[in-house]
Amino acid sequence: MRAPLMAFGIAALFLAGCSATSAQPMTDSAAAKLDWGTPIAGDEFNYAGAPDAAKWTVYDSDGHAGNGIRHPRQVTVDGSKMVITGTPDGTTAGISAKFGLQLYGRWEVRAAGSGDDEYHLVSILWPDSGNWPCDGEVDYAETTGDWNRISFFHHYGCSNSKTSMAKALDVNEFHNYAVDWSPQGIVGYVDGVKWFEDNDPAHQPPGSMHQTLQLDWFPDSTPNGPGEMRVDWVRVYAQGTPST
Repeated sequence: MRAPLMAFGIAALFLAGCSATSAQPMTDSAAAKLDWGTPIAGDEFNYAGAPDAAKWTVYDSDGHAGNGIRHPRQVTVDGSKMVITGTPDGTTAGISAKFGLQLYGRWEVRAAGSGDDEYHLVSILWPDSGNWPCDGEVDYAETTGDWNRISFFHHYGCSNSKTSMAKALDVNEFHNYAVDWSPQGIVGYVDGVKWFEDNDPAHQPPGSMHQTLQLDWFPDSTPNGPGEMRVDWVRVYAQGTPST
């Protein structure tokens, strides 16, 4: 398990290396509106090439539910954002964070996606234990066959029960998606506005979690086409107090 990045390192990185697209949207973020403070870890994607191997594990496996494959060649960083591309035959990608592994905390990503509706953009908190479904899953931004609609799915328990919310949103455009996980419950935000909340103690994940980013393929009876997921940045914050 890799230790989180030190806060002063992230702050220096923001000052020295943020792209214009990264810096501008902070006014529409939950972190800015709710004063979450300085990130303790993250990735601004202000470099080029493969995702930083010190920060990410890149999937090389079968696709979601065995559909298609996830291959490292389908994910790249272009100097200002991470891009996952999906081909018409279901060759796509996903990455899992080595940073920000914590019990309770706050995560925020700036993301967009487009293409065939068979591709789903997903920003997930996944259990560090890998014990799914018993240890939960928090999909705090997910498309489900419509790039004009975003959903939040909170999975809990070995029966894979869930609570959810959905709203109309143009996911082709960049938006800031955030989740605040505390002992009081799980709260979701889009562009700094709360839209999901589950405060049932029985629904709490039992252990620490981390960020994953995935472009998952859900083939159906329609013609297959390409898809794309774009992520401007990922920022992780420590657990806050109920008053913040």
